[in-house]
Amino acid sequence: MEGSKISVSNLGLALLLPIVLVLPSQAVSASSDDGGLSLGDEMASRCNIDLSTVLPLPYSDTSNMICKPVWNTFVLQYSQTKDHVVTIVLSAVYTTGWVGMAFSRNGMMLNSSAMVGWISKEGEANIKKYYLQGKEPEKVEPSKGHLPLTNVPPFVTIRGAVLYMAFQLKFSDRLTRQPILFAFGSRYPTKHHHHLHKHDDKTSVLLDFSSSAGSVSAAPNDFNQKKMTHGILVLLGWALFLPYGAIAARYFRHHDPLWFYLHVAIQFVGFILALAGVVVGVTLYNRIHAHFPTHRGIGIFVLVLSILQVLAFFLRPDKDSKIRRYWNWYHHWFGRIALLFGNVNIVLGIQIGAAGNGWKAGYGFLLATVLIATIVLEVLLRMRRRSEKDVPPAFQMNPMQ
Repeated sequence: MEGSKISVSNLGLALLLPIVLVLPSQAVSASSDDGGLSLGDEMASRCNIDLSTVLPLPYSDTSNMICKPVWNTFVLQYSQTKDHVVTIVLSAVYTTGWVGMAFSRNGMMLNSSAMVGWISKEGEANIKKYYLQGKEPEKVEPSKGHLPLTNVPPFVTIRGAVLYMAFQLKFSDRLTRQPILFAFGSRYPTKHHHHLHKHDDKTSVLLDFSSSAGSVSAAPNDFNQKKMTHGILVLLGWALFLPYGAIAARYFRHHDPLWFYLHVAIQFVGFILALAGVVVGVTLYNRIHAHFPTHRGIGIFVLVLSILQVLAFFLRPDKDSKIRRYWNWYHHWFGRIALLFGNVNIVLGIQIGAAGNGWKAGYGFLLATVLIATIVLEVLLRMRRRSEKDVPPAFQMNPMQ
């Protein structure tokens, strides 16, 4: 049952201590029952607390649960039956805001499903599931997600200064090594629609639910590296090599056949880089299934155009052929359209990837060099053509009288 609400007495809220969530290496005061304990001792002591007066069944039966301090002040207790039913109790030091735990495919926030619990200012306890469709708060959708909740209602409550959040899931197969996200925010979700404000801190771990010891390790995360590789390859292909390959073909024809070899060589390198960028982009999409149809659609479009350009090279008619002029029109304009949309897609990618100022400055520099080179070379080309028109022919005939 999502959106469960359990009332909490005002006295319980009044007993909350002004405890701040801190790093594990720091000391923190716990509830009055555990006063004077260090943070590590307080977290470990939660594994031995009798929860029969705190949580309803089946959550209060911790006899078969594995208990692990996982991060910050977060302690996770869980069990898994032969029927693949996983019972989870998450506890964390709490003052205000929300506490969350998400199941991820790859250790990333995008497209993961979460359970979030909080105690409102009015003392009302709330626990809801969320679908993390994007990083923006408006894309964190309440009452949605792919968590296979059982018919046992989720539960959230507070004991002293510790919030307990419990829920139960049933999977089709035994849960083994699973990327898990933990996060908390100090601001309450919105009152009516329960939209979350941005987290204050988060982490990603790899939890082995099949291990009797409950091993916890850092989740493998090469997403950022792949995203950077995708961006670098695309920038080098569409913002550097391919534009300069086109520049060589237009402005260096007076150096024949050097211009042709330069054009082919530079375009070939640019095509390989751009194709490699597409391959990395496809692996990213298959991994996170990000919903960016415009970026993906333009990427497919320019890939098709670039492949057609490569095919056009092998199907190039002779210079004396009647259809050579039509081939030239096709080759020139398809290339220009591909360059235009390729660079439009770079701008979209920078926005989607929330790239920093360094990426924007780098792309701006490449774009500026291409534009300046094009303007200067175009002026020189027109001057050269004009001077060639003004030169009189080497042999002139005297007009007949």
